[in-house]
Formats: sequence, C-alpha cells, structure tokens
Amino acid sequence: MNTALWALALSAASISFIHTASGPDHYLPFIVLSKSKKWSKSKTVLLTVACGFGHVLSSLMIGAVGLFLGWQMTRFAWFQDIRGNLSGWALLIFGIAYLAYGFHQALRNKPHKHFDVMGEEVYVFEHSHGEMVRPQSRIKVTPLVLFMIFVMGPSEPLTPLLFYSGMNRSVPEILALVIPFSLTTVATMLGMVLLGRYGLTTLFNSEKFEKYMGLVSGAVITLCGIGMVFFGW
Repeated sequence: MNTALWALALSAASISFIHTASGPDHYLPFIVLSKSKKWSKSKTVLLTVACGFGHVLSSLMIGAVGLFLGWQMTRFAWFQDIRGNLSGWALLIFGIAYLAYGFHQALRNKPHKHFDVMGEEVYVFEHSHGEMVRPQSRIKVTPLVLFMIFVMGPSEPLTPLLFYSGMNRSVPEILALVIPFSLTTVATMLGMVLLGRYGLTTLFNSEKFEKYMGLVSGAVITLCGIGMVFFGW
C-alpha cells in the first residue's frame, strides 16, 4: 500500500472513530435499553451492528455524490493534465472550509440529539446546551426508531475524501476509504456499547467533545490535503 492509500485509510478511520466515540448517541441508548429491557448480549450486539451498518450505508450514500462528481470530471480531456494537482488542492480547500465550518458550529451551540433516560425507557429530542426541553417534545426510543436515527444521520466528512478518489478514478483509494470507515464505525460502536453494558463507560466522558466533531474532522481532512499537495502523498 503506497503513502496516499495509507493517508486516506488513516483519515477515514480517524474521522470514523472520532465521530463515533465523541457522540454518546452512538452507544448510550443501546447501553440503557440493553440494561433496562434485560436484553441478551447477542441481541444487544445484533442491534448495535445493524444500526452501525445502517449509519455506514447512509454515510456512503452521501459520499457517493462526491465520488460521482469527481469521477465525472475525468471525462473532460483538459482535466487529465491537471488532475493530480487539482484533486489534491480540492481536498485541501474543502478541509480548510470544513475546519472553519466546524469552528463556527462549535461557537454557535447548534441543537443536537440528546437521549433522556426516564425509568426503563429512553427518549430522544433535540436541544442546545442550557436549553429547557418540554416533555412533549421527546420521542420514545424503540429498536426501529433507533435504527432510523442512525440511517438518517450520516457522517458528511467522508464525502470530500471520496470526491478526491473519484477525481483520481482509483478503485484502490475508494476501498481504502470505505473499508476502514465501515469497520471502524461498527467496531467503535460495538466496543463502547459492550464497555457500557459492563459499567466501564465512565472511564471516557465523551459528551463534552461532541460539539468539536466538525472541527476535528476538518483538521484531519486539511492535514490529508496538505500531505497530498505539498508532500506528494
């Protein structure tokens, strides 16, 4: 595997791990429902993996838009001479833009999903930090609702990485993104759920890092873009 493939694979895995581990919504509801409903370990694992792959597939569907656009650009003859430099610069520019977006979102205190435990039930709602939420705005979480939440919540930072690979018309690069991203997402979700099921999640309080996810993802993409443009990865 050459340097570019390693850089893309590590970027995809890093973004996936940070995105998953920094968001309690990726594992807290599974932990609570598993304990309150007295689910077996196999049922907990099965639901977690199903939701994990649902989340992965929705992310890949969004990323496929970037892949398609990048691949279509290679149909133009004039693009062939500048493809290498342009694709790297496109990745770098997007990374800087996403970094700025993440910084803005962190300062803005954007509303986000929050899970509330009431007795043996779990409810989901959107709120900003410090905001009071009325009880009627909560939605009871069931396995089906949980699956739909993950399907409808893709990870957008994968898109520019797939756009870059599409511009290079590189199947190995696409696989170097998709496989690590998918496996890391599901493995991180499952690991956090199993740790929580046995009472070990207190070792890592991730909720306070959640609002910085965009900032960190932008930094990872920017670093990858710098390597592609200036260091010939």
